[in-house]
Parts: sequence; C-alpha cells; structure tokens
Amino acid sequence: MKAAFKRPTKADLLGAVNRKVPDVIAPDLHVLFVGINPGLYSAYTGYHFARPGNRFWPALFVSGFTDRLLRPDENRELLRQGYGITNLVERPTLAADELSREELLAGRGQFLTKVSKYRPRAVAILGVTAYRIAFESPSADTGLQAERIGRSLVWVLPNPSGLNAHFTPKSLARLFRQCRLQLTASDA
Repeated sequence: MKAAFKRPTKADLLGAVNRKVPDVIAPDLHVLFVGINPGLYSAYTGYHFARPGNRFWPALFVSGFTDRLLRPDENRELLRQGYGITNLVERPTLAADELSREELLAGRGQFLTKVSKYRPRAVAILGVTAYRIAFESPSADTGLQAERIGRSLVWVLPNPSGLNAHFTPKSLARLFRQCRLQLTASDA
C-alpha cells in the first residue's frame, strides 16, 4: 500500500524541525546504512530518505541490495533483508551543511554506542565530507576504510541526496554495487 502524503508546505517543513526519524535497526545486521542527518522532508514524513529526488532507494535497488524498488514508507522491509538505517546526527535540517563540526563529532559518539549495541557486520556511511569531519579522517574517500568500528567493516559511500551533484545516479549505484559485492565476497 502506498503511503499518501500531502505535499508539504514550507510551514509544514519548518514545523518538522523537532521531529525525530526513528532508526530502522536490529542486532547483527549485514549492513547498517548511516545517513548524515534527516532532511526536513524526512522529518515531516517520519521516513528515511523520503524527499522526492533522493537517490538512496533507487541506488539500493539498482545495486542489488534489494530485489525491488522500495518506497521510503517501506523502510522497515530492509530489516527482513538484513539491512538497517540510522543517522550520525538526529537533528533534521534543510541541508546537511547546516550541521556544525561539533554536532558531527557528538553524533559520532552516539553512533559508536549504537554500533557497539547492535553489532552490524558493516556500516555504510553515506556522506564523504561528514565522515571526514565526524571521524577526523580528512583524506578519507569512498570505499572500504582501513579502520573498523568494533567488528564492523566501515564503508563510505556518497551522500545520495539529489542535492549532491558530484555523483550521477549511475555512479552512485556503481559504488553501492561495489560495496554489496565486496561484502558478499567476504562472506564466502
């Protein structure tokens, strides 16, 4: 069943600034996808990567993480496939660049606590710049990182926001596919 959301007004979006988007998380996931923070559209709907034009859901499907294109309101379906979603910072903003360095560093601490509690096999952090700041790794690039968080492998993938013009949908899906294939190969 498709969720029916009325197109939010500017006032609706601004009214969502104090809303939280609940984590989609469980113990021992294959991959925990980690957004930077929720956008106001996601806060308004209560679903991760909900803004039309966000490329997260298409990238998951085209890369083979999911067997069909999920809608944001189906985000809990990911748990059945061994995936989850959280954010580095809970505070919703219009754009991720509104977050301060201090917020990203504090978010890292909260995130590390979640990883310790839920023990995902891998985490895929969706935002190179946010990762560089939050994890104090200024030269990090996309791909598998040398460091681990506990037992969890760490992948850095591009921010799938439609505002991120550095990556086309095709290149974004290619990087997501590389992540999936490398994780699958290391399972064997």
